[in-house]
Amino acid sequence: MALILITDDAAFTRRMIRKALQTDSDHVILEAANGQECLNLLESHSPDCMLLDLLMPEVDGYGVLQAMKDRQLNIPVIVLSADIQDSAREQCMALGAFAMLKKPPKGPEIREMIQKAIESV
Repeated sequence: MALILITDDAAFTRRMIRKALQTDSDHVILEAANGQECLNLLESHSPDCMLLDLLMPEVDGYGVLQAMKDRQLNIPVIVLSADIQDSAREQCMALGAFAMLKKPPKGPEIREMIQKAIESV
């Protein structure tokens, strides 16, 4: 069982990911609706893995990744984005992301990537 933090401003996306994760695992799931909520949760929780949207209000995904890097938080982050340009991927990886998946991700793809991320720690 792992603690997973889902950060996305779209409630539908968070619900879809939660449903995909609950089909065959007993992960504990936290949710944040924007980057600031995510950073607040990181002050009180230490998730085993994060799923992070890039385009969000208040603090975007890049800002979250930068804050995590500045705070030396070594949590594997899987970025979810419709922006699959090489420049976006390179920027995310340079900021410490574990992987990047195209939105909307498929359930098996999410579960497999989370497993790899958790095992990488």
